[in-house]
Amino acid sequence: MPESFITDSLSSYPHPDYAEIVVVRHGQTIWNAAKKVQGHLDVELNEVGREQARAVADKLSRGPKISAIYSSDLQRAFETAQIIASKCGGLEVVKDFDLRERHKGDLQGLPHHEIEKTNPISYKAMMSDNEDEEIPGGGESITQLLERCKSAFLRIGKKYKGERVVVVSHGASIEILYKWACVNGYEGKIHNASISIFHLYDDEKWTLNMWANVSHLSQN
Repeated sequence: MPESFITDSLSSYPHPDYAEIVVVRHGQTIWNAAKKVQGHLDVELNEVGREQARAVADKLSRGPKISAIYSSDLQRAFETAQIIASKCGGLEVVKDFDLRERHKGDLQGLPHHEIEKTNPISYKAMMSDNEDEEIPGGGESITQLLERCKSAFLRIGKKYKGERVVVVSHGASIEILYKWACVNGYEGKIHNASISIFHLYDDEKWTLNMWANVSHLSQN
């Protein structure tokens, strides 16, 4: 496992030895507010989510230069990325399927508070410690999610070594990157519109510079 370090700064400057990847979770959606499982279903931001995206955009626009903006192709992430892009020099947002949320199988579209009772087998699979267990109904395993997300981040990191890139993704996808980067497991909830910063080196070593920061939201 790579070593990690954590600071609370958005003002670091990219170093020639690594790509600095600023990872943003999309803003709140109507299903986030309703506490429904989204997965690969395409749900739009609500007005709270758009305001959150604007707060992220304002924060990032006051930081070091951004070379590129990548996003999951799902609407909630892409709209968040577009709002950031409009504030940060009008960069074109590059869609990447591999940045999508984990496919939750037949749990998608259901209220979170019901799935343990109504779909116990799928719920157990989703929560399983067996990283190779897939969720019934076409859902992904943790291993499949990691390989997909890892592939996207390695491509981006290799292309933008020595530069800063913004990536807009989803809760489970960001969580799996944390587990990949850190030796101490997972800590803390990944709130909508939170900012995390990773440094990716040539040897696939990741370091974590900021984790799930939401200070910019409290200012709004």
